[in-house]
Amino acid sequence: MRSVFARLVLPWLAALPASLLLSSYAPAQTPPAAAPLKAADKRPNIIVIMSDDMGYSDIGAYGSEIQTPNLDKLAGEGLRFRQFYNTARCCPTRASLLTGLYSHQAGVGHMTQDRGLPAYQGELNDRCATIAEVLKPAGYGTYAVGKWHIARSAKPNGPKNAWPLQRGFDHYYGIIGGAANYYHPNTLTRDNTRIKAAEDTEYKPTRPYYFTDAISDHAIRYADESKRQNPNKPFFMYVAYTAGHWPIQAPAPEIAKYKGKYDAGYEPIRKARLEKMKKLGLLDPKWKDTPAVGDWEKVPDKAWEARCMEVYAAMITRMDEGIGRLVDTLKKNGQYDNTLILFLQDNGACAEDMGRNNPAQRMKLPGGPQTNVAYGENWAHVSNTPFRLYKHWEHEGGISTPLIAHWPNVIQGARQGTLVNGPGHLIDIMATCVDFAKATYPKQHGGKAIPPMEGVSLRPVFEKSDEVKRPTPIFWEHEGNRAVRDGKWKLSYEHRRKVWELYDTDADRTEMNDLASAQPDRAKTMAAQWDAWAKRVGVAPWPAGKVPEKAPIEE
Repeated sequence: MRSVFARLVLPWLAALPASLLLSSYAPAQTPPAAAPLKAADKRPNIIVIMSDDMGYSDIGAYGSEIQTPNLDKLAGEGLRFRQFYNTARCCPTRASLLTGLYSHQAGVGHMTQDRGLPAYQGELNDRCATIAEVLKPAGYGTYAVGKWHIARSAKPNGPKNAWPLQRGFDHYYGIIGGAANYYHPNTLTRDNTRIKAAEDTEYKPTRPYYFTDAISDHAIRYADESKRQNPNKPFFMYVAYTAGHWPIQAPAPEIAKYKGKYDAGYEPIRKARLEKMKKLGLLDPKWKDTPAVGDWEKVPDKAWEARCMEVYAAMITRMDEGIGRLVDTLKKNGQYDNTLILFLQDNGACAEDMGRNNPAQRMKLPGGPQTNVAYGENWAHVSNTPFRLYKHWEHEGGISTPLIAHWPNVIQGARQGTLVNGPGHLIDIMATCVDFAKATYPKQHGGKAIPPMEGVSLRPVFEKSDEVKRPTPIFWEHEGNRAVRDGKWKLSYEHRRKVWELYDTDADRTEMNDLASAQPDRAKTMAAQWDAWAKRVGVAPWPAGKVPEKAPIEE
């Protein structure tokens, strides 16, 4: 039997800082009195992970063939939301997620261009507070990693009022701009300082530099730092991957895992996803299928086209690998059980044709540092299975995202693996963080009045409910595209068609049976709700305000 000293004293000594042990054993000195140990804060660490330009069915837990074992495990041990929504575009989503407001209220009604209107100033305004700015006064450490893209200026010597450290984060590593080469990212920044990956003395990866890995490695670094420097203090971390935004680039070993996987073309993959989604309970068999997009038989270079999807899949798998390493770090540090992890996406799949019509790019196999292409509309339709339309639009293909919530201390037993009905929205993330952090959402920020939170806390869902209950509808606007969701009813508006469409999402979430003409009164009432909301938050007719001559330079 172990002695009392071995059982009780040695573990206590092992837990003390090395500096305290050394000073205690210094010769000819009286050992200093040990400072009273501060009780560990029981509030959770909160990690919000967001990917870029991915479709609703692109991870395994939501129907994909793409290898995402770490996200799938989080989903199986946590909750999966069936009807969670973003804003259909990167900048507005980031603004809404971080502030708990509609993006127009935060000044980012469109992108990072100043259109001369308060709702379209192109960066976070001074009439909102970020999650970091709300949680820091409540005692949280705050870290941001990855893509920022809610500041007008990305210049190293330009204004930084909307950069991460000026908006509540203690530390930051990532790109201030939007898209970037994964091997040589521009606008790469640590805290407030522009850096170059090849010249970075603080980060020397063991593998060739790849931005997705760098995001994961810095998230791990900050989790370790929090544990080491503030072991009794919770942290909030925002991890914004650029995977799978174009340019589609991935390490060769990762791409090799998918060799031949997509040689049969679009429809076999899409149909396999549909069947898997039905088995997972994500897709109601009564929903009508959306029409096929793209004819594989008419694709002139099938090997090049299949390679695009191989690279895209590899990007997602590499991100998942990094998420797994972050989870392992939390376990190593004893932080895992009391960490709330949320995973979601910034918009639906991207149908943009970046580089695809460039003959020079068509001569290269996608994936390497010298390639600069997107995977195209046809694969985007596969990614968005079972929905139609894409990023930019407020139809389901543009705004539907998975939301995985994982928290071992709270989501336990029968709750694990539960499918949650909606609708939920980005605006709910702030309310949820404030609730669990026991923080106080301010009425003013920097001496200026700010709007109250627009969302609802998801606490009831984490603890017992399978429904997100909300007292008011959810609204959207981007580039003139519009939507309002009230209960099961959704009113959608495509700017290029300029017609409101009404859908019963219980019976028809794929938006194939427009009921506007059959229920004109309901459509009229919901359109009036949207008009009132648009006036309240500052939405302007598209194109809003003064269109800048050119986009800001992101050096």
